[in-house]
Order: sequence, then C-alpha cells, then structure tokens
Amino acid sequence: MTNLKNSLTRRIIPLMAAMVSSTCLTGADWLQFRGNDVSGVSALSEIPATWSDTENVAWKVDLPGRGASGAIVIGDQVVVTASSGFRQDRLHVLSFDRASGQKNWERQFWATGRTMTHPKMAVATPTPASDGERIFAFYSSNDVVCLDLDGNLQWLRGLTHDFPNASNSLGMSSSPIVIGDTLIVQVENDAESFATGLDTSNGKARWKKVRPKKANWTSPTFWQEGDAAPMALLQSSAGIEAVHPQTGKTIWKFGDGASTIPSSVVTLDSLLIPSNGLTAVRLGEKVDDEEGSPEVLWNDRKLGPGTSSPIAVNGKVFVVNRAGVLQAADVNTGSLLWRLRLKGPFSATPVAAGKHLIFFNEKGDAQVVDISGAEGEIVGENTVGETILSTPAIADNEMFVRSDGHLWKIAK
Repeated sequence: MTNLKNSLTRRIIPLMAAMVSSTCLTGADWLQFRGNDVSGVSALSEIPATWSDTENVAWKVDLPGRGASGAIVIGDQVVVTASSGFRQDRLHVLSFDRASGQKNWERQFWATGRTMTHPKMAVATPTPASDGERIFAFYSSNDVVCLDLDGNLQWLRGLTHDFPNASNSLGMSSSPIVIGDTLIVQVENDAESFATGLDTSNGKARWKKVRPKKANWTSPTFWQEGDAAPMALLQSSAGIEAVHPQTGKTIWKFGDGASTIPSSVVTLDSLLIPSNGLTAVRLGEKVDDEEGSPEVLWNDRKLGPGTSSPIAVNGKVFVVNRAGVLQAADVNTGSLLWRLRLKGPFSATPVAAGKHLIFFNEKGDAQVVDISGAEGEIVGENTVGETILSTPAIADNEMFVRSDGHLWKIAK
C-alpha cells in the first residue's frame, strides 16, 4: 500500500501542479474519466456497500436527455452531459450542487456533426474533463465545448467542420483528458481518424496526428514520473503510442495491437494493456527514437477484459471478462489469484473505494466486492432500476452515478 501511495503521489502531484495555476484542487475532485489520475481508484474513500430508496441515497435528480458519460466532480459541483431530441442533436452540460443536488446551471448547444449512434449508445457518451478552472465537454458529434465553472461559454470547436469524414455509424465514446494546458481528444474511426491536442485556453489545435483507420472507443491515459514531462498514452488497434502532450511528438510505440473497447491503465511503473489478453509493459524507460518500444513484463491471454477497462489496486489487477467473471491477478507477474462470478453484462468500468470494488451492470444492478482478503467476496448487491452504461465518479465518501434519466449521489 505504501508503494502504491508513493507511486501515485509521484505521478499526480506534478500533473496537478501543471494543470492548475490559481485553483487549488483537493482529493475531493474527480476531474475526468476514471478520476484525476485515470486509475479509477479512490483509495481513502468509504462508499456504503448497500443502499436503497430509503438508505444511503443522498439525492436523485432528473436529467433532460440520454447519456453514457460519467459525472465529474469539481469542488462543490457535479457536472454531467446529456443529449436530447429525436436526432440527439441537442447537447446539454449540467451542473448540480454537490451537497443538495440542486441544479446550479444548464447550458445547451446544437450539434454541428453527425449524431448517428447505435441504439445502446448516445451522443453524450464521452465523459467530460476539467482542469479545475474550466469544463471540457466532448460529444460523439465531435463537438468540443469549453465552459468556465459558472457555465459561461469560453470556446466551442466543431471538429467535423475541419474533418468532415471523422465519424462512425455506432457513435464515438473516447473521453478526453487534460494534461497541463492541453486537452487531448481521440477521434478514431474507419475514415478520417486522428488525435489532437487542443489549447485549453482557446481550443486551437497544438497538434494533430493521423491515427489507424479503425473504429476505436478507448480513452487516452497518461504517465508522469517525478519532475519529468508527462506523456500521453494513446491506444488503438495498432497498439499504444506515447506522445508529448504539448507537441504530439511520438516518444515510443508498442506495436503488438490492442483492444478498441477497454482502455489501458497505469499502475506503479507499468502500463496494463488489453492486448492479446492482458499485457504489462514497463514505463519510465528512455527510448532513443520513435521505433523504440517498452519492455514487455508479462502477458496472459486468459486475462483479457470484455467491455470494462481493467483496474489495478494494491498490487493486483482486476478484469471482468465477457462471461461476467471477475479475475484477480498479481500486477507484477500476471499470475491468477482468484475468480468470482458476477451478474453481467457490463459496459461501465468498475471503480475502487477503499477495500471495495464497485461494479454496475447494464441492468442497473450494483455489486460491491471486498478485495481485502485472500478471495474476493460480494458484500453488497443493489439496484437503481435503470440502465447504467457509465462509469461512476467518487469524491471523498460520495459516489455519483447516472443513467439516461437520473443522476444519483450515494453516500452514508
């Protein structure tokens, strides 16, 4: 546990210092998909294992449209996106008071790009991101909206205007991340596929990289060690490309392929990639040119995740396969430790709060698994009664989860 805390501190503190100049972030924030460090782990939080309409639900609020995007938490507000209308061409950004659930503000925009999606998905599928001063909402229509924390529009980019063929018929779902003063967005599909780094202050492109022409629903992550410059890690069917977030310059590549649905996760000094099952590669090594690649630490074909991304906690990596079986393995060797059957199917990625992993299946059933013992144990089963496709957000001892129709705050 000490090694994990030291590693996370080594990665997060320099990144936060680069992200925020005048706003002080705390551990209570959850600023993007899978949290500030994109790990999905809130190690010190305690979320109740059971809840119901009359127990451990602090509030429940209505949402105006569909969405598979997760909520983010910025100080005392919870922000979520939605899309509405027959064509889902009305884009919403909503802010709620974290304590009471009262709506602070709502902003609406017309989509400028294609709004076709699979019926299971929605235009509001990517989770928004924040640098603590601004909110960045990205939609499957390839619209990027930047608001300040009071909901005032700062800038808007209709990326389809510049790249008219960038779309796929099932919809886009890659969530953006903020690294320093750059917003990194992956727009990857079977046609005009690219990734771009946008200046957070004005939305102008710092760089654009041509990416493999194949539909891709994964989200970027990052790695930073000490005071060294961070690197953005972009996943695609071709593998992983590590790039400098301000310039887009390639640092190294892992070219053995990767999944286009579950995303990679960083833990300690390694990257766990959904590739040929699950593959761990070493991070932090210097590579002299773009042809270099990181050292492969281990690979296990039986550890391949289904739709949910893997999560790593306390020296273990956890994956849920397509059959709904949770597998726990040693993060250093890939050796299987135990299995536990859950009730699926799953689209949302699990989150970790203290000694618990929390899984929401597509039916809206939540299963809370205690991972502190030699075997995993289900210690809570709950339901919200609505379809859940989004990954929850955790801040302090509070969890926020959304369906198409509602946003819940779950806390003691």
